[in-house]
Parts: sequence; C-alpha cells; structure tokens
Amino acid sequence: MQLTGSEILVECLKEQGVDTVFGYPGGAILNIYDALYKHSGEIKHILTSHEQGAAHAADGYARATGKVGVCMATSGPGATNLVTGIATAYMDSVPMVAITANVTLPLLGKDSFQEVDIAGVTMPITKHGYIVKNVEILADTIRKAFHIARSGRPGPVLIDITKDVTAAACEYTPMTIQPEERVTRYTREELMLVAEMIHKAKKPYIYLGGGAIISEASAEVAEFAELIDAPVCDTLMGKGAFDGKSERYTGMIGMHGTKTSNLGVSECDLLVALGARFSDRVTGNPKKFAENARIIQLDVDAAEINKNIRVDASLVGDLKKTLTELNACLSKQEHPEWMAHITELKEKYPLKYDDENLSCPYIMQEIDRVTNGEAIITTDVGQHQMWAAQYYHYTKPRTFLSSGGLGTMGYGLGACIGAQIGQPDKVCINIAGDGCFRMNMNELATASRYNIPIIQVVINNQVLGMVRQWQTLFYGKRYSQTVLKDKVDFCKVAEGLGCTAIRVTKKEEVAPAIEKAIALKAPVMIECMIPEDDKVFPMVPAGAPISEVFDGDDLKRQS
Repeated sequence: MQLTGSEILVECLKEQGVDTVFGYPGGAILNIYDALYKHSGEIKHILTSHEQGAAHAADGYARATGKVGVCMATSGPGATNLVTGIATAYMDSVPMVAITANVTLPLLGKDSFQEVDIAGVTMPITKHGYIVKNVEILADTIRKAFHIARSGRPGPVLIDITKDVTAAACEYTPMTIQPEERVTRYTREELMLVAEMIHKAKKPYIYLGGGAIISEASAEVAEFAELIDAPVCDTLMGKGAFDGKSERYTGMIGMHGTKTSNLGVSECDLLVALGARFSDRVTGNPKKFAENARIIQLDVDAAEINKNIRVDASLVGDLKKTLTELNACLSKQEHPEWMAHITELKEKYPLKYDDENLSCPYIMQEIDRVTNGEAIITTDVGQHQMWAAQYYHYTKPRTFLSSGGLGTMGYGLGACIGAQIGQPDKVCINIAGDGCFRMNMNELATASRYNIPIIQVVINNQVLGMVRQWQTLFYGKRYSQTVLKDKVDFCKVAEGLGCTAIRVTKKEEVAPAIEKAIALKAPVMIECMIPEDDKVFPMVPAGAPISEVFDGDDLKRQS
C-alpha cells in the first residue's frame, strides 16, 4: 500500500510495539505529528514541557519496562535539546530511539532556518545515527534502529528525517518483528576455566552491575550466589538486580559504598564482575583495586573487557544466557569462615546517620516502610541520589532509575513520568535535591496536564549538597557558588504548575505526607527541609583505594 513517510513511521512504531512516545512538535516535524494525530488511539503522545524532559521520560520508560523508549523533536534547537537525554541513555546503556525531523533536502547544508546536523552532533553519544533522505529506505531504517537500540549492549539510536521525506509517498509492506536472540561469544574451554577458578576460590565476592538488570538475569544471579556461597555487592546501576534484603547482600561498592563492600572486595581472593564496567566511581585507585584477587568479568560488550581493570578470565555474551550455562557447570561451594567474616564486617560497619533531625536517610527509610519497598524510585544526582541508593531496600530489578554514568542533574522528574506511564500500577517517586529540581521542575506541568500520579520529593538543604560536601572536606570550606538561599518558594511553584504541594519540616510529618501523596493518585510535590551540612558517608576520596573508605566517626577521631 502507498503511504507517506509520516504514515510509514507510525506503522513501523506500531510494528515495534510502541505504545507511547514523548516529544514536542515544531515546523519540520509537523507531518509526523499530523500522522500521530490520526493514530492517537493506538500510540499515546505525551507532550513534555521541554525536549530534554521528553528524552528523560523515554529513558525512564525504557528502564522501568525493558522496552525501547521513544522521543521526538523538531529540527534545530528542538533536536539539540534532546542531546543531554541521549547522552544519559548512552552512558547507562538504555534502549532509546530518538526521532528528529530536519529541513527539506534542498535546504540541507545551507545554514537554513532551524537546521542543525543532529546526526553529527550525537555521533559520539549514540550506538548509531541515521539521516533519512529517501522515503524508500525509511521503513528499513526504522527497523534497523530499533534492532540496534535493543540488541547486545543496548543504547540510543538517532533517526533524523528530512521534512520532504515525511511528505513523500512510497509502497509500504508490513513486517512481523521477531524476538532478539540471546548470544554468547566464548568457547567451552573458556567457560570451564572460569568454573575451575570459582571452585578454587576460598573468598569469592560478586560485584553486580546494571547489565544484570538489562539482561533480566536476577534469578540466575541469585542461583549463582548460592552455588558459590559468596557475598554480593552492587553498583548504582545494579540496584535491584539482587535482593537488597538478602543476608548475602553487603550494599553498594565504591566512592559512597558501604565499608563492608569496599573492605570485603579488597580482601577477597576472587572477584566475579557480572554486567559491570569497573567505573572510576567503583574502583577508586585502579592499581590497588581488589589487588588480592583474581578477577573474572562477564559482560555482553567485548570492549569492556580489560578496558579499566585487567582481568584473569572473561566470558563475553548475554549475562542471562552466560550465567545459565555457567551455573550448570558449578557444584555447590561452601565458605563458612569467609561468610562469617563478612557478617562481622556488616555488624561492625552498619550505615549510620544523625537521627536527631529530619534527614534524607530517614525520609528514604520512611518511603521504604510506607511503600513496603514496592515503589519505583527515580533520582536526580547528588547527595540525595546516594542516600536513595543506600537507605531504600531494592528487592526487584527496574525499581531504581538514576543517571549513573553521565550524572545528569534534572534527570529524575522526566524519568519518573516515563516510569509511571510505563508502569501505571506502581507508585513512582522521584527524589531530587533543590539544585536538581530547579533544572527541570517545569515537567511538573506535564504531570499535571495528564494527571500522572508521580510523587516529587525535593530534599531542600538550600545548597548544592554534594559539591558543598567536597568544598567542606577538600576545599577549606570555601563555598563558591553552592549556596542556593533565595526567594524561590517550591510549594508555590508546584501549585502554580497544577500540583498539590506539601512542606515537611519535622520527622513526624514524613510518613503522613507520603501516605497522603499516594492516596491522592495525582501529581504531588513534597518539599523536605533538611540541614545544609548533612553529608553522605561512607566516602572514598577521589583516586584513593576503596580500602581507605571513611565515615563521620573516622573524621571525628581524626579531628
């Protein structure tokens, strides 16, 4: 059948199972929006307040559902406003397709109105990018883009379409999309070598990353941990891949990881990395990371093997399939002395905070209690992000959504909207600092427009908390441009954007505020006032070995 490029795009989105897109219209993309209007009963469009919000919403939708998130923008500034969201998805391996329109083919390369080479701009932050100048190849390009976005190590793909292509017509043939095959690229000998190394270990430790969530390998990870009788730590991106209430779980590793995880990994004789990339925030000084251990790395991306840390053995492939095959090769191990030592470390070094005043750790514990750990938590970036990672028990995958690699302030609210659209039966709560909230708080208008029942918690200490913490510890308390005290009233802003607002100043007000917000089933902003000098502990100084982790008690002893 003969269809225009815009109609072909919509039909291909339906082929891929897309039910929601996030975006913002403009001149060059008008034909596509006209086609979406005609198919509004099949594909929901969420009009965000800013294109960056659309990209973050598509990202949150993808992380919460495991599907490919889709965002759209017009040419020029509309397209460039997607860039931060695309980069965020790229750094965290999130499957996303970003669709932009451009000026007509005769106007390309002439500095035309609202023209920008968005494919060139995003080349370093996408798995692949296309600019479609011929309607005949449009359908195949869209199908390839979705395949690339979700296969192997997922990531964002850009499709830029000239406006004349969206209007031109050609023959369209529907296609049935087949499920992606899980692949591995290792030999039987490599598999058996890894199994042998595990059997010889006396003090094994499992280091779990976001790849375990992407590959849906939580059950296999749990089986593996039982088989090798090992403790488990995770990265920020790996939260929820392993039950956070398990006795084997020791908390996060790295700069703000627990003392147990950091000291335990430093003492182990075998470290097994599952879907983790050894980022600098995890390893600290790479020359002294797990220096007593042999290291095994399982990852879908061959480029990650030996990139940051030299390993002794590796298996490249989809983690779920790899672990299924590895588990079948393993006999049950027992390491009672090692596990008892880890238990002692957990008892000796629990997470602690000052419980005299209202604090973010207390707020996170109350959110955990009220929601029974069943909520989807999104975050922005900073102290609140670390507290959200430390003090909420994540027991299931796809329940903690945060910008780990890029560290994007302003990410959380859009992501929370996308998560709520993708998982409408879940309570979705975004945790943001006041500095982050200022970045994209206009997306509250998006939530109120569609009555999306997200809960925005603003941890307001009237400073840029994480930067201030560094200024306190390492810059002689010179608080250059980190004090945010001004005349902005977040509650009035939220109400002005159509949301219910609640201000919390005391500990006893936290639980009632959360309960009320959940009961309203509407967008709510809860502003929580905390002290400006609360700090995230434990902490490892940048570039130091993770074995040099310290907390507030250590600082007091040194002073």
